[in-house]
Amino acid sequence: MAVELGRFGVWHAALNWGPELAAGLESAGYGTLWLGSSPAEDLRDAEVLLASTNSVAVGTSIVNMWKSDAAAVAASYHRLEELHPGRFVLGVGIGHRERTGEYKSPYETIVDYLDALDEGKVPVDRRALAALGPRVLKLAAARTAGAIPYLTTPEHTKQAREVLGEDRLLVPEQKVVLETDEEIARTVGRDYLAGYLQLSNYTNNLKRLGFSDEDFEDGGSDRLIDALVLHGTAVEVAEGLTAHLEAGADQVVIQQLGKEGPDLLPGYEALATVLF
Repeated sequence: MAVELGRFGVWHAALNWGPELAAGLESAGYGTLWLGSSPAEDLRDAEVLLASTNSVAVGTSIVNMWKSDAAAVAASYHRLEELHPGRFVLGVGIGHRERTGEYKSPYETIVDYLDALDEGKVPVDRRALAALGPRVLKLAAARTAGAIPYLTTPEHTKQAREVLGEDRLLVPEQKVVLETDEEIARTVGRDYLAGYLQLSNYTNNLKRLGFSDEDFEDGGSDRLIDALVLHGTAVEVAEGLTAHLEAGADQVVIQQLGKEGPDLLPGYEALATVLF
């Protein structure tokens, strides 16, 4: 990719991001700060992260195609590129059927949106696509730098690499809880995942990976929660993160659960001492 991302990044919604956390993560050695949960088309939250740091990459994961006009997003991309050249990655995606009022053909909508980004002169190698299933993964390989899958496992990473080919970007997200008590960690994981496990694009993908209907009952089976939310010491969590790299990821994006804002930094610093 045209932007240097590093082997590990961090994902959070705008609510948790701020100058202190951004600067601290850059100092700790993380390569990319990913702004989640449908950032607005003006990309002002991404601009704050760029302005709060010196050289770390910043990406969106993801700009929601249903909510954000492609032409406006393209204009925002160019503004950020002028202010902070070579540091921003535009991650886009289709969002969720259950949370979208006028949900038409997802695939056609993605194609049309990428066409509009072409018209807005957003370079192919500076954009990435949220992709889970084989068809959209192939589209990510053909029309963007690659894929940024969310809520996946190393097995999905392995399968996605096979679909994308060796020369396309693959950046999966992985949730973690730095907690050695399994029941406490699983409770944190279940609480966070409650809404996600109601969304068909995620549940369908997880079923393709071998999870059954029973795994989604009562907030998620231990097997499902343990796969989606790594827990334990920093060393134990790091082993699970590197499994994505071994499966073919270019970067693993870490989302630490259980704390908020600047309180997240000590956990990421503890992981950094093991990962870097």
